[in-house]
Amino acid sequence: MTVDLSWDEPLARDVQFGYLAADITAPRHRHPRVVLNQSGASVLRTLREELARCDRFTFSVAFVSTRAIALLKQELVDFAGEGTIITSDYLAFNTPQAFAELHNLKHLGVDVRIHSSSAFHPKGYIFEHGDSVTAMVGSSNLTETALVRNHEWNLKVSAALGSDLADQITALVAREIEISVPLTQGWIDEYTTQYVAPPPRVVPTHAAGSTDPAVVEILPNRMQRDAIRALADVRAEGGKRAIVISATGTGKTMLSAFDVRACGPARMLFVVHREQILDRTIREYQRVLERPSSDFGKLTGAAKQGDRPFVFATSQTLSQPQVLAEFASDDFDYIIIDEAHRASATTYRRILEHFTPGFLLGMTATPERTDGLNVYELFDYNVPYEIRLNHALEEDMLSPFHYYGVAEVVYDDGTTITDDSDLAVLIAPDRIKHLIGALETYGQAGVPPRGLIFCSRKAEARALSDELNKRTLRGQTLRTVALTGDDSIPHREAEVARLENGELDYILTVDVFNEGVDIPSINQVVMLRQTQSAIVFVQQLGRGLRKAEAKEYLVVIDFIGNYANNFLIPIALFGDESLNKESLRKNLIAAEESGVLPGLSSVRFDKISQQRVLKAIAETTLDKMQRIKAAMLEMQDRVGGVPTLGDFFRFESVDPILLATKREHYPALVQAILKVESGLSPAETRALGLLSHEVLPAKRGHELVLLGTLLAGGRVEPSTIQARLNEAGLTHDDRVVASAIDTFTLERHAEADIKRYQDPIVTRRGDGSVSLSEAFIASYGGNDTFRAAVDDLRTTGAELVKARYHPTKVFTPGLQYSRKEVCRLLGWPRNWASTLYGYKTEVETGVCPVFVTLHKADDIAVSTAYGDRLVDRTTMLWYTRNRLTLKSREVVPIVNNAVAIHVFVKKDDAEGSGSYYLGQATSHDGEETTMPNADGHPLNVVRMMLRFNDPIDVALYDYFHPTVTENRGARTQ
Repeated sequence: MTVDLSWDEPLARDVQFGYLAADITAPRHRHPRVVLNQSGASVLRTLREELARCDRFTFSVAFVSTRAIALLKQELVDFAGEGTIITSDYLAFNTPQAFAELHNLKHLGVDVRIHSSSAFHPKGYIFEHGDSVTAMVGSSNLTETALVRNHEWNLKVSAALGSDLADQITALVAREIEISVPLTQGWIDEYTTQYVAPPPRVVPTHAAGSTDPAVVEILPNRMQRDAIRALADVRAEGGKRAIVISATGTGKTMLSAFDVRACGPARMLFVVHREQILDRTIREYQRVLERPSSDFGKLTGAAKQGDRPFVFATSQTLSQPQVLAEFASDDFDYIIIDEAHRASATTYRRILEHFTPGFLLGMTATPERTDGLNVYELFDYNVPYEIRLNHALEEDMLSPFHYYGVAEVVYDDGTTITDDSDLAVLIAPDRIKHLIGALETYGQAGVPPRGLIFCSRKAEARALSDELNKRTLRGQTLRTVALTGDDSIPHREAEVARLENGELDYILTVDVFNEGVDIPSINQVVMLRQTQSAIVFVQQLGRGLRKAEAKEYLVVIDFIGNYANNFLIPIALFGDESLNKESLRKNLIAAEESGVLPGLSSVRFDKISQQRVLKAIAETTLDKMQRIKAAMLEMQDRVGGVPTLGDFFRFESVDPILLATKREHYPALVQAILKVESGLSPAETRALGLLSHEVLPAKRGHELVLLGTLLAGGRVEPSTIQARLNEAGLTHDDRVVASAIDTFTLERHAEADIKRYQDPIVTRRGDGSVSLSEAFIASYGGNDTFRAAVDDLRTTGAELVKARYHPTKVFTPGLQYSRKEVCRLLGWPRNWASTLYGYKTEVETGVCPVFVTLHKADDIAVSTAYGDRLVDRTTMLWYTRNRLTLKSREVVPIVNNAVAIHVFVKKDDAEGSGSYYLGQATSHDGEETTMPNADGHPLNVVRMMLRFNDPIDVALYDYFHPTVTENRGARTQ
């Protein structure tokens, strides 16, 4: 069956693919598609894709939420065409805040309209292109849950301009606009006066034995229940101390109160470092324990109520020798140390040395060492429960946040803010205008701002506050104040109260609000400085994550200049402590791909700021010994001894592969940093080095299964190996099995590797059976250090493979592979890697890996500067080596698809030896052409289209494909 291709051919192919024949090749941009919220896809992702491609859009939706607008905000900022959103007040679902957010889009050029229908209920999204129109209709309103989470059905279809369907859609849009009117502030004001919010659904839980509906029992949330059980287990096993690690805002104080209620101590002591939080803490304990107020006492400079059953004290007062002398060492059955990372300070140490409670509980959000002392040691290395930021968001324990990475201002001379910009540059009128523009664009329009602005220095905070107080935000004069460590605590508390009461819009500071301050109503955090520390970043972000009444979400605006430390941003946002560049890039790509983080939070960068972050990742040396040393000392503190590779994996810390390959092996790194002798002989060092550099990073489980089988003892037949691989769920054939054995025998390895490792650790016999070398068996049985290192490597490697790599595919899309790794995984000799340049056609194994560097180095020869490029998510334009034709031996199998083509791409050589695997492809439209050599003479070359079996992930495609343009983000300049 044929289709008339006289109109746009790519669209015609998509239509044919979608309606007539699924086996044809097509771009798959505009084929009919069912759009669902499921793994790897969502309505939000589809909207973002279409907004990136269309010239004009029209949304006609009954219901709109502020959080849905926040999820699409960056796309709307970047959108350069015309846009219209049509909605109504049907059923009073849309809040006044939602209408305010919609009205705020007008300064981005979006026409927002109110439909006249009394029963307006459409859910349609229209995208117009130069030659076609695309419509997505179905069940999804413009709400965050409909875009990402709900079970929704939508159908997306496209039609060429001039077709009947396109005419119908065009007429429908025109009619919708005709019977709607522009949204105005006056309309919003009138709607607000009449709007009645639906009452929240509350299901009271009555206290045990009570039928009075007014008596409501305070119950722990799931995190608190899990932590209480874990603490009970510690005590059941005889533990006297423990520390709970819990993100800011997750209810640590209430958790401790619930555990005190469970234990029922006669006397309890709660120690804090700031008096200002004592009253709130006492109120929470009174609610949970249901004891009279006379049972609760404060011990501070002004209050001396240390004789009460439940005492709440400041460390400054309690640590005074004359105050401690008033208490016997066993006066308290249960002691809680709040912000326990401070417990290594002199005041806290004095308290801890004086008392011997029945149980000591520490609580902190950031246990990382800051003063060289070990916090974990103070609590006997018992960490029964831990919930970090990403897990707390998953559990809906924190306010969701929408992070926007915004490029810093660019001045007329092309410069921007850097690490060492002068104060005059930081408070220049252009920067202040840029700041206010971003606040108007990204900040919530429907609610008054209550924000913290973190600056780089005290003088900047004061000067910026003065300048901002002369400006307006959405027609209202800004009200800000600068607070620093130079201000008294009473003054700072008074200003915080003004912010809470709505008398201030922003407090500008440097670091006095990093921790220990509870301002639940904060709805904006603005980072107007470079990220110096991932810990501090999370602390400052955490200031706005506490839930509060009428607070829907937190907006985080991070102004990103040309800072060397920009690589710390993804480390902080994603909790990525791996020191692995691939992992950082992957997290950035994954956040773009999924559209949301746990808890429907989101992370979005404008194109310039994204490039600055990626550039910083490329240029930094993440695995500096200084960083590795800090991580190893931290882990040693945590586990109370020399950490294993498994400890780093278990606690989501540094990538174990990095640690195992930084030196000859991990014990050598331990010896260099922790000064613990490895006790390994030269032969054992080489054997462990082979396992560390060849087996652990193998990116498959075959070698690890083989090693485990061999360690079980004796000679192993090929059939046994295959049986063990089957049991592990690993696909294999004879070539893969042979390749796994090669890893240990050093057969078909490069000469450099053979020289490095010298002795193989596995012997292959003539009948195909294999066994460990006698030397390896002797070391494994006779050297405890060697045995422990091998076992640690094997078990950690198995967990890594399970977590990172596809169990049945040779290569996992989106991950990086070196040429040597590709050879190993394909069952090819490792020594082929040095000759594996752009591609290799291997007819015998039926495979052709293709390696492409999209951005060539400036000094590359003209004759090898191929025009390879990604055309779209399913297609790559690719060139063979020069001096070849369609009849060349290495070209024929590719053109005829007689080999499986695997495509690996990297942006440029700065990404190192690894290339991202995009997927398997087939060749199409091969043709002979020419390219010039250095003298301008033509050289034969074959070019073709490589079409991927599965479309490249959107974010990965965006990572490679676009270039930053001058007008990106111009609306916020």
